[in-house]
Amino acid sequence: MKIGNRIVISLMVLGLAISALSHAGDHPRLIMTKAGVEKIRAELGTVPLFDATLEKVKSEVDAEIEMGIDTPVPKDYSGGYTHERHKRNFLVAQQAGALFQILEDEKYANYVRDMLFQYEAMYKDLPLHPKERSYARGKIFWQCLNDSNWLVYMSQAYDAIHDWLSAEERETLEQNLFRPFADHISIDSPQFFNRVHNHSTWGNAAVGMIGLVMGDDELVQRALYGIQGDDGLVVGAKDNDGGFIKVEGQEVGFLANLEEPFSPDGYYTEGPYYQRYAMYPFLIFAQGLDNAKPELEIFKYKDGVLLKAVDALLNLSDADGEFFPLNDGQKGMSYQASSLVSAVDIAYHIGGQDPRLLGIAQEQGQVLLDDAGISVAAAIRDGKAKPFVKKSVNLSDGPDGKQGGVAVLRYGNEDLTLVYKYAAQGLSHGHYDKLSFSLFEKGEEVLQDYGLVRFVNIEQKGGGNYLKENNTWAKHRIAQNTLTQNETSHFQGKYEIGSQHHSDLYFYDDSNPDVQVVSATETNAYPGTELKRTMAMIKNEGFDKPYLLDILKVGSDKENQYDLPFYHMGQVLDTNFEYDT
Repeated sequence: MKIGNRIVISLMVLGLAISALSHAGDHPRLIMTKAGVEKIRAELGTVPLFDATLEKVKSEVDAEIEMGIDTPVPKDYSGGYTHERHKRNFLVAQQAGALFQILEDEKYANYVRDMLFQYEAMYKDLPLHPKERSYARGKIFWQCLNDSNWLVYMSQAYDAIHDWLSAEERETLEQNLFRPFADHISIDSPQFFNRVHNHSTWGNAAVGMIGLVMGDDELVQRALYGIQGDDGLVVGAKDNDGGFIKVEGQEVGFLANLEEPFSPDGYYTEGPYYQRYAMYPFLIFAQGLDNAKPELEIFKYKDGVLLKAVDALLNLSDADGEFFPLNDGQKGMSYQASSLVSAVDIAYHIGGQDPRLLGIAQEQGQVLLDDAGISVAAAIRDGKAKPFVKKSVNLSDGPDGKQGGVAVLRYGNEDLTLVYKYAAQGLSHGHYDKLSFSLFEKGEEVLQDYGLVRFVNIEQKGGGNYLKENNTWAKHRIAQNTLTQNETSHFQGKYEIGSQHHSDLYFYDDSNPDVQVVSATETNAYPGTELKRTMAMIKNEGFDKPYLLDILKVGSDKENQYDLPFYHMGQVLDTNFEYDT
């Protein structure tokens, strides 16, 4: 029996070694490719935007190398030292891997290798994170979401030095660090991994990306289709072409997260703030799949919804590029964010080279240090950029585009911008604010949406907690520019009810820039009551500026009390009419 066990173990080790050897020599193949790296090296010194980004990143990484590697024992929430140090580590490791490929300087490979082996030594005996608040605790971080962030970036770092490492080093890292890491955020945490949510998208991408680097199709399949049951069995099967068959009724995994939250127009039901956060794992994993498994044609999935999503997200920003604060949206986040740098670069590189995206890239002032980044930088150098002119747009919500939507009416060069929300609930980040709106003038809020009540990455607030006022105020009707009936929120302020309903579009027309109209109805927010709100943006030659006409019609089967607040910016100091408080 003992001899038999030794034979089996030996065969397993041999199989792993053969697997490792079979994939040696064909890396990088995830986000960077061999052909892409050759192009980058050939273009260095002739592409100003890429060269400037490279110099900036090199300076930052060199400073980190000079400081040395620190992988402290995890103990903090977001904002605490251990959390921020591990977060900094994965960002720098990814950049160092790219520098190694581009500059062929082994100090960067040494840095990534040494960091990975410090994590390998730590991880194999690491318990769950000591902070117990999360519904899915990580090991390096207090929640599996941040552990997934780590693996998404570290998989890119590992891919960059994969062929430089020895077969023995690869085997040690994969067996002691990467495979257990992937198993923890998936099989050990199905409540995190098997969801349709931006958290799960990060988890799916993390498991899939390390699977692509390791040549582990089981992990890739798990990422695409999720896990089934407590035993961690993977759902789905390979077809004859090496692709994957979607199982009927399967509603988890990366493809489900592409299918359910996105409408056919590319609108993400949680709102632009969370779409901005999710676009990085969506696009970075998709690019990895496109490079390593082109037969899947991931960018054609759901009629190319990922590329549509980039365009939709850019259109959901004001004149300053800041995303409209729909749902639990944090104000001030713009397409200058690093996740939008990757979105713009990848969308240009993969999606037909839209010159308008180059205009956004110029505003961002940086590019990715990879195949997509050099493609964008070279096109800008060659004078191909055009401005990204945002126009009026009506974006549907729901996987089939039949769960309401968000309309953005614009006059001129953002002289006046209306954001009218008649969408679905927006998952857990949604607000009870049917037929609400906000108004902007040249990027400045005139009538505001309250957005979220939250402090992000502040240790004193428990790592980014929402304040209690988020549930008692900000999510509810009275905090929005819309109607409240009998001092009660829509759907009684209950997620279980709100998530079953959506508003419906009645009319939309932006064909005449001087008279743009959107109208929608809501029949479920209050039983027995129908709301119909029609909003028109009008430019009349008798007025210097366009104005907004707001008509709200309410029909009910009983008498009610109604409140219709409008939240202007600033405080009222004086009025030109008499009023009673």
